[in-house]
Amino acid sequence: MQPAPGRPNVFAGPHVDRLKLPRSDAPPAAELLARARIVAVWRSRCLLRREPGPNACLLEAAAAAVPVAEMILLGEYRGSAVFVAEFGGDAPPALADGAEFVDLRAAASMLPHDDAGLVAYARAMVSFRRRHRHCGCCGTPTVPRQSGHVMACPREGCGQLSFPRIDPAVIVLVSDGDRALLGRQRGWPAGRYSTVAGFVEPGESLEDAVCREVLEETGVETAEVRYQSSQPWPFPNSLMLGFRATARTTQIRLGDDELEDARWFSRAQIAAGEPLLPFRQSISWRLIEDWYDEGAARPLAEEPRAGRWEREP
Repeated sequence: MQPAPGRPNVFAGPHVDRLKLPRSDAPPAAELLARARIVAVWRSRCLLRREPGPNACLLEAAAAAVPVAEMILLGEYRGSAVFVAEFGGDAPPALADGAEFVDLRAAASMLPHDDAGLVAYARAMVSFRRRHRHCGCCGTPTVPRQSGHVMACPREGCGQLSFPRIDPAVIVLVSDGDRALLGRQRGWPAGRYSTVAGFVEPGESLEDAVCREVLEETGVETAEVRYQSSQPWPFPNSLMLGFRATARTTQIRLGDDELEDARWFSRAQIAAGEPLLPFRQSISWRLIEDWYDEGAARPLAEEPRAGRWEREP
C-alpha cells in the first residue's frame, strides 16, 4: 500500500529516534540520565507550556525526582534522551513554572507537529504500563524490562511477557461522485458528523473490515477500497488506518445502533457548514479534506463557512 503524498498526519512522523538508544534491562547509565529529559503525564494529561506558544514541557530528569524503575525510555529527541513518567496524586503536581497538565486530544492541533508526536507516544506508553501492573495469566505484580517496553511476570513457572498493544481500526471516506457519506453518534452535539470507523476483527483483512463496517453501520455496499494514510491515536492505544472507497449502493439503512444518523453530503453542503466536521488533528478531517479538495475550486481549509468541531464555544 502506498500512502497519500503530502504532510504526515498529526501524531505521526519519525520525530523520536527510537533506535539511537538501546533498550536494556539494566538501569539507565548515570551519564545518560544527566542529559535526559522527562515527559510528565498525570491522569492521562501531558505537561505543556502555553508560552511563547503551546509546546511540550520537558523536565530535567535529575530535577523530576522520578524513580528510575518508573521511567520508560522513548528514545532520542532533539539531541537528548527522553523518558516518560506518570505522576500520581489527586491534584496535578507543580513541576514547572508556566506549565500545566492538558488533555492531549484538545491540545494536539495547537502543538508543533514533532511535540504532538512525542507526547502522544509518551501517553500511549504510560497507558501500557498502567494496564499491565499485574500479570494477565497469574496476577503476580510485573516488573519492567527493556527500558519499560516490556512488563514481565517474575513468578517461576509463568514468566509471561506483556508488550505494548495496538488496536487496529479502519476509518473510511466513502464517496459517490460529488457526495461523501458521513455519520453521527448519539450524544454528539447537533450537527456533528464524521467518517465511518470501527475496529478490525480477528481473522479479518483491512479491506474486509472497511466493507463490513460501512455495511454494518450504514447499509451501503462499497467498492474500490484503497489505503490513504494512517495515524497513531493514543486514546488510549489505537492505530487508525485511513481508507477511501466508492459506493456500490447508495441507500442508507442504519444497522447496528453505532450511528444515530448517516447522510450523503455534497461538497456545496460541506462548504456551507451544514455538517460540523471533525477536529483538524484527526485522520477523519484529513480524509474529508483530501476528497473535498480533489473536486473543489477552493481548498476546504480556506472555506470560511465550513464548520469544525473545535470552532464551537
